[in-house]
Amino acid sequence: MMKRIATGALAVAATTAMALSLPSAAGATTTTTATSSGYDFADSWGPVHARHGLAKAQGWIGVEWDDEQESNTVHVKGRLYDLDNRTYAKGGKCAYVKFQASDFDHHWSTVYTRKYCGFPGYRKFHFETDEVFSLRAKVCQVSPHGSYTTKCGQWSHLYTAETE
Repeated sequence: MMKRIATGALAVAATTAMALSLPSAAGATTTTTATSSGYDFADSWGPVHARHGLAKAQGWIGVEWDDEQESNTVHVKGRLYDLDNRTYAKGGKCAYVKFQASDFDHHWSTVYTRKYCGFPGYRKFHFETDEVFSLRAKVCQVSPHGSYTTKCGQWSHLYTAETE
């Protein structure tokens, strides 16, 4: 019996060590593959958290520039996680993510929002927007039947044209 427990513990430790070493390699592969598949810039982003860590979002961004390098299209894919295990009656809230883009005149506007209620799960999302100089994301919480956001984290800058 002890031999099985020891063998199982070693297998778990080996699997954990391998899993911990994979994210950085997987992120590099995603970036390289995305760039070679037609994007001028591609990278993973996140995780971006709400205050107190009760919601998070993470994903991938790819940017395509036109031939004259005068305009672009930004593609964003991601997952929004509801990490609040409280019931709604006890104050539990849903996850909410908001993306803002700055145009080439540096005016910020909201280009996408998503709400997800469903601890412990997540919801996938995808959007694209044009003429983007910078893109940022913020994760918050929101009540299941409302639209007033609360417990927002900091803005996280995902892309700026200056960095290319």
